[in-house]
Amino acid sequence: MQHLLIQAGFIILTLMAFAMLFMEIRTVVNNGSWRSSDKTKFNSFFLIGLIVWALFVSIWSGSGRMSDFSIFPINVMPVFAVPLITILIFTFSKAGKEILLRIPVENIIRIQTFRFFVELLLWALYLENQAPIQMTFEGRNLDVLTGLSAPVIALLVMKGKISKTGLVIWNLVCLALLMNIVATAILSMPGPFRVFMNEPPNTIVTHFPISWLPGLLVPLAYGLHFLSIRQLFIKK
Repeated sequence: MQHLLIQAGFIILTLMAFAMLFMEIRTVVNNGSWRSSDKTKFNSFFLIGLIVWALFVSIWSGSGRMSDFSIFPINVMPVFAVPLITILIFTFSKAGKEILLRIPVENIIRIQTFRFFVELLLWALYLENQAPIQMTFEGRNLDVLTGLSAPVIALLVMKGKISKTGLVIWNLVCLALLMNIVATAILSMPGPFRVFMNEPPNTIVTHFPISWLPGLLVPLAYGLHFLSIRQLFIKK
């Protein structure tokens, strides 16, 4: 029963986090100077793209292909590579630049609060013996600090109490924390790259719906950092 609640938690958290992002982007687009048809096209493309990707991650992990570590790292490669390439293209695109010029700096940062709840769910998986301790804040995972600091940083931005340099440093530090846990997750998976030999191995993230963590929530986390850093360099 508790595991079902954890699974539901990942689904609800993912939907809420992406809903916040979509609402922010849609508001900026709808209030912009684009033609009405272009606004509708962009919003539809963005939403459909998210839905299609969520379906792919769900089907890929639900089919068992993602948890087939006999073909590692091919089993997890699509989940890592596709969102990274897509987010980089959007971050440096003309449309992305126009949106970043209009969206409030603090709004992008505030969405990162979802990472606090991710850490609670990972900790719950550890307590259920479904995830190794190094994946939690009791182990090597300090990403909880990002989720805790995000609303504070957003408030400082609103009050003009933090500099652009300070925001860039915060983004880079939090991005490093994220990369640390991503590396830890990979090194805890079965296969030739495994370093952490304690049980259980990190296979739970390849099963639906926990697969939404590496497939959707992790890309959202680093994507928000990319967007925030890009915004800070182009916005006066």
